[in-house]
Amino acid sequence: MTKVGFIGAGDISLLHAEGVAEAQGAELTGLWNRTRSRADEKAAFFGCKVFDSPEELVDAVDVVYVLTNMETHHEYTMMAIEKGKHVLVEKPTAVTIEEIIEMKEAAAAKGVQVAPVHNYIYEPGVMRAKDLIESGKLGDLVSVYVLYNIHHPEEVAGRYPGVVRQILTHHAYCTLYAIGEPEKVSCMKATINDGTVPQENIAMATLQMKNGALAHLCASFAADDHAGDPWTFMIKVIGSKGASRYSYRDWVENTPAVVHSQTYSAYPYTIRATGKYFIDEVIGKGKEPLSSLDDAVTCMKIIEACEKSVEEERHVTIE
Repeated sequence: MTKVGFIGAGDISLLHAEGVAEAQGAELTGLWNRTRSRADEKAAFFGCKVFDSPEELVDAVDVVYVLTNMETHHEYTMMAIEKGKHVLVEKPTAVTIEEIIEMKEAAAAKGVQVAPVHNYIYEPGVMRAKDLIESGKLGDLVSVYVLYNIHHPEEVAGRYPGVVRQILTHHAYCTLYAIGEPEKVSCMKATINDGTVPQENIAMATLQMKNGALAHLCASFAADDHAGDPWTFMIKVIGSKGASRYSYRDWVENTPAVVHSQTYSAYPYTIRATGKYFIDEVIGKGKEPLSSLDDAVTCMKIIEACEKSVEEERHVTIE
């Protein structure tokens, strides 16, 4: 039995717990959360133990899920690695490229697996798009679009560092997974709300890819898209001989969610699939994760290039 422990008991833990339940021979042993009342609530729901410290939790399990805020990912991931535990760490993987590289080097030295939660690429439709691209069935790549327009109330948006780091990270790893690395990035951002949250809630970036294609990335908490064929969350790849599309809107439940105006069913499936793959395939069978810490480094280079482009109002070359 593979024992799994959660550091962090926020809303995302509900979905990760479902992934653990679907994995073969795995159990959610326990969790730790900075706020004890939330830990007690989630542990009662999951039927697992509450640990008094993250160190005690790490000692008691085989696999650690780091589900805390971005600023603490490095600390808790390194704690788990040093104790010889496998780690699945939520995105954004860390605050800096240097932190991710340190995680990678420590994991290699300890012989453990560490993977980022780059969940969208564990969707069958996204995998199929990659296969179509790599097989040449779509011809020469022309353009790629990754579009996200889901309104978040300001009390929710205020929890996050802004959509560049919080959401464009998804766009970065999806683009990297499907079509490779970019050469140049140009980005703009804005804040359109009632003034209570200062960080940006909309950002757009254009990438020039190494293979010659252009990519357009959009991330917005500012408004929903309720027009025909809405761009709620969509990945579209256009080639000279064909095209591919993945959309949240293909699976919608009409029960309002806590944050979103509707429940987009695809999202929980991606989280469950990520955890199941990590436990069953990566830990269980020794396969590589679909997205690695090397990919997390490249994603961070894209995000930092976006931030630099905004600050300096110019195209930024990615080294």
